[in-house]
Amino acid sequence: MSSVTPGLVCAHHHLYSTLARGMPAPPERPHDFLSILQQIWWRLDAALDLDLLHWSAKLGAMEALMSGTTGVVDHHESPSAIEGSLDVIAAACAEVGVRVSCSYGVTDRHGIEAGRRGLEENRRYLSAGGRGMVGIHAAFTCGDELLNDAADLAAELGVGVHVHVGEGPDDRDAPARLEHLARDNWLLVHCVHVDRPLRGLVAHNPRSNMNNSVGYARPAARANTTVLGTDGIGADMLEEFRLAFVAHRADDLSASPETAWSWMENGWLLVPEARHDTVRWSYDHADSPWHVAFTPGVRALEVTRSDGEMLLCDGLPTRVDPVEVRAKADEAARRLFARI
Repeated sequence: MSSVTPGLVCAHHHLYSTLARGMPAPPERPHDFLSILQQIWWRLDAALDLDLLHWSAKLGAMEALMSGTTGVVDHHESPSAIEGSLDVIAAACAEVGVRVSCSYGVTDRHGIEAGRRGLEENRRYLSAGGRGMVGIHAAFTCGDELLNDAADLAAELGVGVHVHVGEGPDDRDAPARLEHLARDNWLLVHCVHVDRPLRGLVAHNPRSNMNNSVGYARPAARANTTVLGTDGIGADMLEEFRLAFVAHRADDLSASPETAWSWMENGWLLVPEARHDTVRWSYDHADSPWHVAFTPGVRALEVTRSDGEMLLCDGLPTRVDPVEVRAKADEAARRLFARI
């Protein structure tokens, strides 16, 4: 048993949502998953500009690092600030020292032209050497032409597609629409309402699924390799692992924490360098799923990058001032809330 592990990976994040904490209540109380999107997330992402996005991503990356997470697979949307948005996220994460894989979630919900601009943002960023995938918001907000073009772009650039699939009942048709497009390098997020096999990794987000009351995805029942994400609710992967275990256990009393632990470790498939980072924790059994599953409050004390640079010392980031980042992010949140 050891207090040291490799760096962890959040296999599905929305860094743009970091500033959402404490946002004003929606005009109407959401009553289902679609109204949650309409009343909360689609109002928030439409209010973002590039400066707000910078502070949201920087705070999210800093908190990831402080949780021992050195790799993030991000899925982004900011329909009022599409061009250059992926560069902003990548730069903010680089300032903190967290590796990031970026994608812009294309959608037709703001019109055909906006969908094309999202596709072009993916092309621009990836063609310039940016690390990431082609993003699709979800099949139910895209026409067939945009889905086909996104899949074609990913194939052209030699990357996968990062897409929400069957998160809520409004996206039940997604498996049938994506079945002929999906490839082994796709990242299929949620997969709660999926009625057939699809090619790709499955990103399980237990806390978000509970929060949105969309159901349990039963990832252990699928043949796909499963990775673990947070869907934008921080990047504390040990906490997400605990939730993944207890959700699995609630569904199957024979479930072992080793299964959810393997989902967390599979994040290295997406950001393999994180496996060579080193995290020292506040707990001397931090490498044991059976111990961590029942031990809340385990904290990252030090993070050392694979090249030897210490990114976290005594629980605090070394490249950025956490007091300044939180203060600037708080100012940005206030500006964001004024727009919603």
